[in-house]
Amino acid sequence: MREAKDALVLLLAGGIGSRLNILVGHRAKPAVPFGGLYRIIDFSLSNVMNSGLNRVGVLTQYKPLSLMRHIQNGEAWDFTGRTRGVKILPPRTGEKDSDWYKGTADAIRQNIDFIRNNHSEQVVILSGDHIYKMDFDDMISYHCKKNAGVTIGMMVVPKSEIHQFGAGIVDDEHRIVDWEEKPKEPRTNLASMGIYVFDTEYLLKALSYDREEVDFGMHIIPRAIEEKQVYAYPFYGYWRDVGTIQSYWDANMDILRADSGISPEEWGIRPNTEADGRPMDRAPARFMQGCTVQSSMISAGSVIKGTVVNSVLSPGVIVEQGAVVRDSVILEDAIIEAGAEVDLTVCDKGVRIGKGAVVGYGDEEKKKICNQEHPTHLYSGITLIGKKTVVPAETRVGRNCIIRPGLGTRGPKGQDNRVFPVELKHGETF
Repeated sequence: MREAKDALVLLLAGGIGSRLNILVGHRAKPAVPFGGLYRIIDFSLSNVMNSGLNRVGVLTQYKPLSLMRHIQNGEAWDFTGRTRGVKILPPRTGEKDSDWYKGTADAIRQNIDFIRNNHSEQVVILSGDHIYKMDFDDMISYHCKKNAGVTIGMMVVPKSEIHQFGAGIVDDEHRIVDWEEKPKEPRTNLASMGIYVFDTEYLLKALSYDREEVDFGMHIIPRAIEEKQVYAYPFYGYWRDVGTIQSYWDANMDILRADSGISPEEWGIRPNTEADGRPMDRAPARFMQGCTVQSSMISAGSVIKGTVVNSVLSPGVIVEQGAVVRDSVILEDAIIEAGAEVDLTVCDKGVRIGKGAVVGYGDEEKKKICNQEHPTHLYSGITLIGKKTVVPAETRVGRNCIIRPGLGTRGPKGQDNRVFPVELKHGETF
């Protein structure tokens, strides 16, 4: 870890992330588990730590409890001590209970007192839901060298994807001369990563103009381009917004490919191994006689008796004899019972797939049958199983299906809370 720097970090971690569907039904998007050992927010927090920055405010809003339990006092990322720390910053309710954060700029505006009480020359504003490695110290140095009022982390993306981002038109010196927010007909392929360095004095000024200006991309940045020097900080490494089921699955699969550019261990990404008040120092993974594991990440505490291919398994996952897990992401303490098959599926924590059940059956044509309720969430064949759901033995679940959390578990009188169908057809939700 580098010598601590002066800049204050504000980490936006309050978004709903609704495109992650049932994975965010009980947790904030940055708290979603990722890559076996981690949660999504671990990447931003570790980047801050590795850049030598030591004062962080985490702005929470939607279902914050799991995120707060995960961050705790910041000790996992060395944010403890007399001159360092993490502060959780929930919305400030005013005269109305509806006074929640209305946008990225409004969230920062509601925490102006935190900025003023933590004096710094620059404020670094980040999102807590991206997978990447960046040296913010280099970005701050670039910002100072350019004598910029605002510097924005930006990278080249295919023009077909630019409609999802803020887009900057730059001159030969990387100064941003025009801005398009989520353009339908883009003039550039240079996309904002949602990473900003502001001169503190200018940030406070920009937030004071109009309380109706609630978003950086829509309001603050276009005004800043007229008033100040705004520069693009070019980024060339791995970066992914895991805000959809498809991108979440893709990023997990990237970890398994040596040429993908993502390597959490080499990047120095730290998880919190004592989250929720219980240590996660599990025994090493066990690979029993007769098992097969190919191109997969198997976390501590897992027991593999069956077959795992091209999959990411979080701690404590059990794959029984004769079971097959393929092209899937299986979160903590899930159990795949004997003879079950799980293909192209994301299973949340504590899921149990019964003996002989098949989750994700059907050929390439069946993968094209979108989910009926959420056709823009599930369209490539991925099936979602909610937290602590028990899929009964011999059940068949098709492609692009959703099984909601907690189904099949025992109620107070020992009865199943809902009766599972024998077969869940492609694109159905249960």
